[in-house]
Amino acid sequence: MAAASVTSPWLLRKAFQALAFSQPLHTNKHLSFYGNLCSFPFQYPLRSSGLCHIAQVIKGDNDVLLKGVGDKSAIEEVKHILDTARRAATRREVFHTDFLTPPVLKESMIVLQKLADVKAVAQGGYPQAERCRLSIGHSEVLTNDPNVVAAINISGNFSFQPCSHGDFLGAILGKGIAREKLGDIILQGEKGAHVLIVPELVDFLMSTLDKVANVSVSCTQIPLLALEYEPPRTQSFKTVEASLRVDALASAGFKISRSKLVNLISNGDVRVNWTTVTKNGTTLKTGDIVSVSGKGRLKIGEINSTKKGKFSVELIRYL
Repeated sequence: MAAASVTSPWLLRKAFQALAFSQPLHTNKHLSFYGNLCSFPFQYPLRSSGLCHIAQVIKGDNDVLLKGVGDKSAIEEVKHILDTARRAATRREVFHTDFLTPPVLKESMIVLQKLADVKAVAQGGYPQAERCRLSIGHSEVLTNDPNVVAAINISGNFSFQPCSHGDFLGAILGKGIAREKLGDIILQGEKGAHVLIVPELVDFLMSTLDKVANVSVSCTQIPLLALEYEPPRTQSFKTVEASLRVDALASAGFKISRSKLVNLISNGDVRVNWTTVTKNGTTLKTGDIVSVSGKGRLKIGEINSTKKGKFSVELIRYL
């Protein structure tokens, strides 16, 4: 829905183009964690940053804002979030998305940083959350962090039949709840799991979920501060490679052949920083996260050059 204006569309388009491209975009790279949420304030002076006021974004200019989206599979969802941001700013209301996957969240943040009138807060229930909801509103309206994530403890006797993440997810989806209404599932070993969910479905899930696999369970709502989670377990080791290509480092990190890794890239099963890679020669750097379907996740640590012109790379494998 385009923002209403008495100015002609042609003039608005010209104004947007002049503002959007007059200066390079300066983005805020600092993320601040506050207990169970991650706050991303996008408030910049328009003149100094070249940002665009939401009222100047008219129909047809979405392509300009979406041009920098790296993960093409996320474009439709990011476009929907951009439309939501437009409604939030023009109506001066606050809107909340469902839980977003890391690639969609990442690309949405990049687009929202281009809007001067919008503030966005991402919340997943705890600092390490991967799936998060976005609360989007005009910077003058979104002054508090909304309460949009709830937690449920699923308990049962899992001593003799341990259940996986997939078991809990399948049991919940089997009740008719859509995946986007669920956040992370934090396994608790023999005790069960903690599940993040939209608040409006808490009562429904607690009243309907009575089994996970063949284990009888009970559900209770718990405060977010009661969530039990541990830092991810990792294993670090070093490899010496001739290049920093993704196919070289990922094959070493996941201990699979380079040819198999190339096939995984061709099949779209490899992501770097949650964005699907399509080129074997994609160069990695310190801090990059490499995910391979069915294999897990790998972080690129410290990189040093050797005397022979190769690279000594620290690889951090998530267990």
